[in-house]
Amino acid sequence: MKTKLLAILFLLGLTGSSLFAGPRVFVGVGIGGGYGYGYYAPPPPVPVTAYVPPSPGYGYSWVGGYWYPYGGRYAWHAGYWARPPYARAYWVGPRYYGHRYYSGYWHRR
Repeated sequence: MKTKLLAILFLLGLTGSSLFAGPRVFVGVGIGGGYGYGYYAPPPPVPVTAYVPPSPGYGYSWVGGYWYPYGGRYAWHAGYWARPPYARAYWVGPRYYGHRYYSGYWHRR
């Protein structure tokens, strides 16, 4: 009898605690091709022309502003200075090619 009671309490404890846990679901679609992964998106708007402030110091690289898809539309990410994540790296900006949007990334020379 005690084992049945403990099993029921154990199961109630598991279901009771899971009632408060939020669902964590992520769905992504990647499409491979000769140019890496990208996803279908409409073409982005014309890039915004902006002033480039002086470098904050030695070793910084300028990452130009770019449009990126967000929630069914495009959002503008302003340019900024950043330190490359590793030696001799350079920024490859995001691009739109063949009805696909490809995110920017740091590339090693």
